[in-house]
Amino acid sequence: MKDRLKPLVFLLVGVALVPLQFATTLFHFRMGRAKAARARGDKGAISIELALAVIALVFIAGLVVVALVSLKDKVVEKVKQDPQYTGGPAAP
Repeated sequence: MKDRLKPLVFLLVGVALVPLQFATTLFHFRMGRAKAARARGDKGAISIELALAVIALVFIAGLVVVALVSLKDKVVEKVKQDPQYTGGPAAP
């Protein structure tokens, strides 16, 4: 049974990381377009592409923050429920 769970866990983690992969791909795409605009000397396109790249970076940072906050909430709840963890309700 354990051998069957490993691939399932990897698939679920992969599905959970799809938004992050999308945002990373979007950032690389925007940076490529900014480099192409710089090569053409189009200053307006450079500023637009850099602004869109910053938006993609903010999206990536938001996803990381959401993941960390959800992990923190999960761990805090686990510590509150199980007194064997240090800092739980039954801690000395």
